[in-house]
Amino acid sequence: MGYLPEIYREFNKQFPEVAKAYDVLAASCHQWGPLDEKTRRLIKLGIAIGLSSEGAVRSHARRALEDGISPDELRHTVLMALTTAGFPTMIASVKWVEEVIKKSK
Repeated sequence: MGYLPEIYREFNKQFPEVAKAYDVLAASCHQWGPLDEKTRRLIKLGIAIGLSSEGAVRSHARRALEDGISPDELRHTVLMALTTAGFPTMIASVKWVEEVIKKSK
């Protein structure tokens, strides 16, 4: 796993049992079912966009790039939020994802 935000590292130190249980649950949800890795990554990004969660959008965009998902695939995922989550949510996510893309180069 690459970059981890400071707050996440602190959470892991303070609540190691909870963090481990969360990681096991997240891995189980991620691996269950027929969806491939790329689809799962883009869905997670879409959920983060819909929640307007800057940290999660950045994290999922970064992890998607690390897994070989292209910048244009990330951009398309963000654009798909326009008619469901609305313009303000989508445009904020454009900013966050573009910053992650730029930083990854």
